[in-house]
Amino acid sequence: MYTKLFSAAVFGVDGYVVEVEVDIANGLPQFDIVGLPDSAVREARERVRAAIRNSGFQFPLQRITVNLAPADMKKEGSAFDLAIALGILWADGQLPSSGLEKVLWIGEVALDGAVRSVHGVLAMVMAAKEKGFETVVVPAENGEEAALIDGIQVYPVAHLLEAVAAVREPKKVALKTIHLRSTLLSVHKETAAAVDGHRMPTGRDGSADVPSSPKEAAQDAAVDLADIKGQDQAKRALIVAAAGMHNLLMIGPPGSGKTMLARSLPGILPPLSMEEALEVTKIYSVAGLLKERGRLIRERPFRAPHHSISQAGLIGGGNVPRPGEVSLAHRGVLFLDELPEFSRKTLEVLRQPLEDGEVTLSRARMTLRYPAVLTLVCSLNPCPCGFFGAEDEQHVCTCTPMQIQRYRSKLSGPLLDRIDIQIEVPRVEYGHLAGDGEEESSAEVRRRLARVWDIQRERFARGPKGVQFNAQMPPQWVRKVVKLHKEAAALLREAFYSLGLSARAHDRILKVARTIADLDEAETVDVSHVAEAIQYRCLDRGMQ
Repeated sequence: MYTKLFSAAVFGVDGYVVEVEVDIANGLPQFDIVGLPDSAVREARERVRAAIRNSGFQFPLQRITVNLAPADMKKEGSAFDLAIALGILWADGQLPSSGLEKVLWIGEVALDGAVRSVHGVLAMVMAAKEKGFETVVVPAENGEEAALIDGIQVYPVAHLLEAVAAVREPKKVALKTIHLRSTLLSVHKETAAAVDGHRMPTGRDGSADVPSSPKEAAQDAAVDLADIKGQDQAKRALIVAAAGMHNLLMIGPPGSGKTMLARSLPGILPPLSMEEALEVTKIYSVAGLLKERGRLIRERPFRAPHHSISQAGLIGGGNVPRPGEVSLAHRGVLFLDELPEFSRKTLEVLRQPLEDGEVTLSRARMTLRYPAVLTLVCSLNPCPCGFFGAEDEQHVCTCTPMQIQRYRSKLSGPLLDRIDIQIEVPRVEYGHLAGDGEEESSAEVRRRLARVWDIQRERFARGPKGVQFNAQMPPQWVRKVVKLHKEAAALLREAFYSLGLSARAHDRILKVARTIADLDEAETVDVSHVAEAIQYRCLDRGMQ
């Protein structure tokens, strides 16, 4: 007998529906799975056979063929187990012949019939909704994760017997779905208005605050700007970077606060919109890094990989392709500390994601695309010992010119061109460390920047798709949006020739100048805005 059910898989970071066809025919007992299965899918034969028997059903001693369609796409993982098991029971006449075909089934089965969690459920449920499915059955551990998607019924099961009961008594599906959905409905209503449009909810004291709830909570920033003493110029550059989502590079001696500055950046970035939160949560679900499956990731990610990371670890890929650090930093911050310690080949693979906002991985049978719209923050010392150019007699540079040249040679011109803001971070004076002056907190800066984000949101409301901030403007929009005062245009022209800027660096300066003008709520970019943007190109100014 022939039956067909539906399951789902992940391709890149997106889900797609898979048809699970089961045929039981006369012949010698045999169990085959076709449709380009990987080893985990082929091993489903043993898991499903034991699960059916240990759940009190009869495993048919006939020729069983399972086809996973589309057959030209490689199938990976164990999410098809539940659909295969139910398909066999249905084809063998042990289950009624109605109800199964209208549901999407996701889950790995254990030998005792338990249904275990799988990665990427959020992406799979999104795909099911797009294909018009009304109900999806998922492992109990993935239930709250799947319920984050509105407009589709979610039925969590912990055992194969529960899935069978859902087929025999469909009303139980509706009841359990309603119960699960009711626990999340109030949360979505409370947070949707606050998250969409980057609007910050108000706390009891009238100050802006990030909403917290049992299912959606914000993470506190690791470092508050108020904890960083001195470094006013670096803080200003950090604020400009956060205002327009510009890439940032900091160069300075050890202990000057570069890492603290970088780790304070998430605390002054806008909260994720609901759409962005689903994007980020989906990526972490596919990567198996979603710590709390019933909770949306609300704060922009901050990733800080070690300098020994491989190219595949940074941009994604591998034998079983998975998102890399640049995709895990999607809509957030990728921090590369001690930039020259990374291999040059590893750094060069960043050029395409920084330009296109996505990673494209081509394989023999497929091409994968991972999203990578991020803010890159880098730090480095001026030389291997870290004290080149220091005015302090106690810290004298011991590096030779050849060592310094070799140290900096890992940073190519094309990569540096893609970094909008490049600043020097000097040593902190003792007076700043011992002073009692109050520093502006991250929460205060974030409230101040809210107006700047509103300006950009209004500017790009009818602009290119996916553009939200000044740093993301395509070249044609730079000319349209950045209106230079006559004196500002003359200054930029002089800087272009004197600094030997590339066309890309020229456009980056214009984007930064537009952000600085937005901070002043000015429609026209004047000479002071351009001058400050040029000052943020320390490596172009011939730092030796």
